[in-house]
Amino acid sequence: MNKKTVKDIDLKGKKVLVRCDFNVPMDDNQKITDNTRIVAALPTIKYLLENNCAIILCSHLGRPKGECKPEFSLEPVAEELAKLLGKEVIMAKDVIGEDAKAKAQALQEGQIMLLENVRFHKEETDNNPEFAKQLANMAEIYVSDAFGAVHRAHSSTAGVAEYLPAVAGLLMEKELKFLGNAIANPERPFVAILGGAKVSDKIAVIDNLLEKVDTLIIGGGMAYTFFKAMGYGVGKSICELDKLDLANSLMKKAEEKGVKLILPIDTRIGKEYQEDTESKTVKYTEIPEDWEGFDIGEETIKLFEEELKKAKTVVWNGPLGLFELNQFAIGTNRIAKALAEANCTTIIGGGDSAAAIKKAGLEEKMTHISTGGGASLEFLEGKDLPGIQCLMDKE
Repeated sequence: MNKKTVKDIDLKGKKVLVRCDFNVPMDDNQKITDNTRIVAALPTIKYLLENNCAIILCSHLGRPKGECKPEFSLEPVAEELAKLLGKEVIMAKDVIGEDAKAKAQALQEGQIMLLENVRFHKEETDNNPEFAKQLANMAEIYVSDAFGAVHRAHSSTAGVAEYLPAVAGLLMEKELKFLGNAIANPERPFVAILGGAKVSDKIAVIDNLLEKVDTLIIGGGMAYTFFKAMGYGVGKSICELDKLDLANSLMKKAEEKGVKLILPIDTRIGKEYQEDTESKTVKYTEIPEDWEGFDIGEETIKLFEEELKKAKTVVWNGPLGLFELNQFAIGTNRIAKALAEANCTTIIGGGDSAAAIKKAGLEEKMTHISTGGGASLEFLEGKDLPGIQCLMDKE
């Protein structure tokens, strides 16, 4: 992706508006339970501080649906950020109101302020030009560093770029580098692992990846739709009966493209959706009627592991089983471990896959874990994302 970054323009002493992704999980007492996304924004913020910028940060949090709701305030984020930077973060009481405008105007070089939740305004998600213009009026340069939100054409992710020079932050640059290279110029063999519950969530991704990969590994709930399409019973397993023709056409496309499509050969099944349910492993062709598939089996794990040993680039999106329940997290954890030990570039496509890697304590072992769930999926689909399209191209 040939987009300008903060390194490509003169920032010295400038007032900069930075769109971050501070959509962090919180408990009922407004305490942040995972600060990963805040930590991910630090390199860009520190780079701007080194260039004596006055920094105005903005983000969304949750889904307040255009209303000012205290439980979605970014105040806890300002406190956490101040702690991580060892520096004051000025909190605005609003987004484009009098308090925000006065604080933005008074902001000096080396100071940081955070605007209140941009989604307190309906105009944000409507990509309202007037709202975008008022945001842009506070600064001289726009920096996009919220990869998790670039698939949305909102005022703070795309609209402001109509009024300010727009460049990528360091986190955005990293995302574009790893995901972009994996798709455009991977070291081969290139293997993609796709999991998750439904084929319908991943149709476009599978379709696009069949043009790029050498091997496509499919696990998780969507594997049962493929089994059903092949004519096998899947018991009570999740299965999209309206997607059987699609599953068949994807298998046919893989064959035509010379892509090795690998499905599970055995599956761990359970009686019901709970931690202590009775469970056993059966061949994928022998799932009993009143049982449900919840994980890949031991033989499948070995099959997938062998394939990953040969890989030079791996992209993984979606867990391979019901990883929230320990007895059905075995497949996902073992494949995460295999990737951690593999001698290749490993790119984890955000969302549940990232949560599974984190739960297994293996995030340090991966080349890149994307901060965007929906955005990384749409990127892998080959879509043009509005929050990336709006950035200035390199000459």
